Amino acid sequence: MAALAWLLIPLFAVVGAAIWGSWASRNKTIGDVAELAGYARFRDAMERSHATTADSARVEREPAATTPAVTTSPSG
Repeated sequence: MAALAWLLIPLFAVVGAAIWGSWASRNKTIGDVAELAGYARFRDAMERSHATTADSARVEREPAATTPAVTTSPSG
């Protein structure tokens, strides 16, 4: 009976290695496609955010640029 136990240990190791090998070599392209799509959405959102920020900054600067400049003479 002890010999049978010693033969079962390598058998379990082989079964475990086969399960791990099949899991490690699985098709991972589905996750990559989803991650790349998520990154594209993130990049689009950041571009829209940057464009909105640039537009609001331009609006804030335009009134200051259109006001006449005050000049003082150096008649001190």
